[in-house]
Amino acid sequence: MTEAFTLISAIGTPLTDDGERLHVAGLEAQIHDQWSGGMTGLLVGGTMGMMQLLADETYEDLVDHSIRLGRGRGEVLVGVGDAGLTRTLARVRLLNDKKADGVVALAPYFLKFGQAELVDYYTAIAEASRHPLYLYDLPVLTGTKLSLETVATLAGHRNIRGIKCSCDFTWTRQLIDLDLPDFRVIVAQAEMIDVLFRAGVRSHLDGIFAAAPHWVGDIARAATRGDWDSAADAQRKLIALLKVVRDRGVMPAFTVMMNARGIPGNFAPRPHRPLDARAAAAVLAEPIVQELLAAVPAAAR
Repeated sequence: MTEAFTLISAIGTPLTDDGERLHVAGLEAQIHDQWSGGMTGLLVGGTMGMMQLLADETYEDLVDHSIRLGRGRGEVLVGVGDAGLTRTLARVRLLNDKKADGVVALAPYFLKFGQAELVDYYTAIAEASRHPLYLYDLPVLTGTKLSLETVATLAGHRNIRGIKCSCDFTWTRQLIDLDLPDFRVIVAQAEMIDVLFRAGVRSHLDGIFAAAPHWVGDIARAATRGDWDSAADAQRKLIALLKVVRDRGVMPAFTVMMNARGIPGNFAPRPHRPLDARAAAAVLAEPIVQELLAAVPAAAR
């Protein structure tokens, strides 16, 4: 994979059947799969990783094993954002003695805060963290939208290095056009990776990458060659897979697909309910899932 592209997979957190502990073998298989598919980095403990649903001990195990498996292969970013500053800072301090490449923080959720308060929130995190801080704009879940002015202000902090944008691309386009110095804009627009590559947007991060990293890698490899027809073909597959997980329940359906690919563990902690046998069979019978399983039948391939 050319370094001209950044492909960061927001991985899931595989748990044991009781949901209490990290499934280490499942994590190892998943991370191996990401590197094999062409990912250049991992986001661990993000929204796809269900960080807020994990016990503290499980979260620390996840971080430790992910750093061990990721070092020397690509960057490892770790999610730290919670509902308020105290809880977020506890995770930041836990990570300060670990060799992550950066921390990623959602805007605080549950309660609503103004833009000046968000500047204070992120500044406090940046000051406390020994790792570079990346903002995470996900208004559909947090209920809070970072303004362009807030992001521009925070970008001037020496330890705030970028943002993951999981929002309307029109806003993201405006942010990119600000051309903030030494500030990465990482886009989560899984339905239009090929189009954005062609437009020069080369840093991408999404949770669906974890299910089919080789298809995401195919998009980038084709784009590198200027083979836009092949990039579009791989993009269509990813869009179809996205529709299945959204229609069937993201984390339960993701669990079924990953297990069928030879990656064990439960990626949908309670109160998620696992799919029953009939619903699981329906997921696996979807044509795009059949194509996924036929293309890469097991993580060890």
